[in-house]
Amino acid sequence: MTQPNRGQPGPDSLLQLSFPSDPQVSPDGTRAAFVLTRVAEEDPHKPDASFARPRYKGQIWLADAAGTRALTHGEGRDGSPRWSPDGQTLAFIRKAGEGGGAQLHLLPLSGGEARRVTHFRGGVQDPQWSPDGRHIAFLSTADDEDKRDERGEARIITRPRYRLNGRDWLPERPARLFVLTVASGEVREWFAPQVELGGVTWLPDSQSVLLIAPQSERHGAQWQDEVWQLRLEDQTPRQVTAWNSAVQAVVPHPDGTHFVLVGRPEGQGNTEHAHLYLLPLQGPGAPLRLDPGHDSPVGNLVGGDCHVGAMPGTPTWLDERTLLFSSTVRGSCGLFTAALDGAGVRPHDHDPQTVIAAFTARGGGVALIRERADCFPEVELNGQAVTQLHAALPFPVRSPARVTFSTELGEGEGWVLRPGGEGPFPALLNIHGGPHTDYGHAFMHEFQLMAARGYGVCYSNPRGSVGYGQAWVDAIHGRWGSVDMDDLLAFFDRCLASDPALDEARTAVMGGSYGGYMTNWITAHTPRFQAAITDRSICNLISFGGTSDIGLRFWDDELGLNFHRRGDALKLWDLSPLQYVENVQTPTLIVHSVLDHRCPVEQAEQWYAALTLHGVPVRFVRFPGEDHELSRSGRPDRRLTRLSEYLGWLDQWLGEGEVTPGAADLNRQGAAVPAAE
Repeated sequence: MTQPNRGQPGPDSLLQLSFPSDPQVSPDGTRAAFVLTRVAEEDPHKPDASFARPRYKGQIWLADAAGTRALTHGEGRDGSPRWSPDGQTLAFIRKAGEGGGAQLHLLPLSGGEARRVTHFRGGVQDPQWSPDGRHIAFLSTADDEDKRDERGEARIITRPRYRLNGRDWLPERPARLFVLTVASGEVREWFAPQVELGGVTWLPDSQSVLLIAPQSERHGAQWQDEVWQLRLEDQTPRQVTAWNSAVQAVVPHPDGTHFVLVGRPEGQGNTEHAHLYLLPLQGPGAPLRLDPGHDSPVGNLVGGDCHVGAMPGTPTWLDERTLLFSSTVRGSCGLFTAALDGAGVRPHDHDPQTVIAAFTARGGGVALIRERADCFPEVELNGQAVTQLHAALPFPVRSPARVTFSTELGEGEGWVLRPGGEGPFPALLNIHGGPHTDYGHAFMHEFQLMAARGYGVCYSNPRGSVGYGQAWVDAIHGRWGSVDMDDLLAFFDRCLASDPALDEARTAVMGGSYGGYMTNWITAHTPRFQAAITDRSICNLISFGGTSDIGLRFWDDELGLNFHRRGDALKLWDLSPLQYVENVQTPTLIVHSVLDHRCPVEQAEQWYAALTLHGVPVRFVRFPGEDHELSRSGRPDRRLTRLSEYLGWLDQWLGEGEVTPGAADLNRQGAAVPAAE
């Protein structure tokens, strides 16, 4: 095996990475199946020397006492490994190439080839074994095909939500619930919902499932979910809750009489932390919060850019009294337990300097993915690493230094990833999205790349971020661009003051989503930065309300305003960077994806047009076929182009490195981008 060249990384180092995902521990807790995604030429048998086509290829791997080895070897994408209750069979889905749907397969672990058991044009998703091993439930649009665009036909829109980020046009009929009888291979349609299902979970008796779904399309557009029970012999579910808020997951209690709802408090909105609530399956009963006093959200919300694939984090019962769950605490994410006896929340596996990005627990065992700012994500089984992905990195890794800043609510924190050498180095202020997410101890290839290029990378958690308590989140309600901007600039000033090697005369501000909004807002309110990069951003809060897939509810939750009310629209305009665009002097790179329905591309188009009219140096990079997730899981060649554009812009305006046309200019001429071996 060729040893990696551990020199200064370029954007193409992305193509040499392998990404772990979806760790699934076996029923007896001694083995783990997981997915390892690499980048390879789309068709290795017919490479095109004039235009490389690097694509993701996924394989199922197995870790046990004998070591770690690949179970599948296809050239497509294999994923969603799911153990049968007896541990003898692995269900998974396989997608061959970019066309066609992913199909359900069964792989006997005693030996033999995987057997394909579905043949739907629309593919399948979310396979779930029944606890008795007799059935597998899954979702599918079956053989429905939408050819209206291909045929040039009109679309008639009557639903509140009709496009969704990551999916584009929603199907006329939502995905149906199917069930496979494993012994006979029979597949039947079980339930045809009128709305999108958010999750399917078997109850312990294997006779019914719990579903997450809104009561109607309008409730769905307002993020008002409920829990429903559907019996195996029925086709109409029974409503269990009257929650009227977002539900992330349900976890049936082992005795089958109760379940845990993971979600925001009853009737509350997007700014509230998700918590754990115990509810009865039958009859009345007030929800019992299992994590009282734990002022952090359930789940991992620490941002990282090496998560390609599913990252499971549904809480799991360790026994009838103890629930295991993950939670974001400051810049970390760890595992904690909540007890039915009122003992409260206790740390189970929490290192304040690491992030557990995914986990599953069964049979006394735990499979997880752990990472650190200076350690690439690795799969662990029962406390032992079963992958060695960090050792294969093609570049040396730098460690960040912690920097604090003061606020009215207490100490805030951030980090600086410093280049090697004495400097002076240009300094970059990076702003995360959300706004209710988190920067911290996750591995960021992008940050490592920038530091290796000679840039000091500064990133923090201003008020509005999660991990620091609900009051920290609530501090920006109704006032984006106020104390969050204060925190960001105070943190950046501390970075510059604490390290004389950072050059305050060569600085840039950048961010994506909410971070893009703040980049636009900051450059519209101060000329202090010499360059800006605004990615999947927002500049006009009014038009966002009517074009985003979350626009019908988002501003109500975040700002207490909405675009369809005249008085509110005037206030939304006051909070829009576009109103202040005539103040912008900072040369700006705009990056946006055409299929981004979270922050629609019209936001970038407005910002580009306004900057152009005001004579501000601006460059607009549009990506076809990509959505809001380009930077994290977009097509590899497009992610490479994005990184090249970033570095080219920074080099041009901050004078670090060689100013070259970059991959984006080459791609416009049809030249190749590097492909992984």
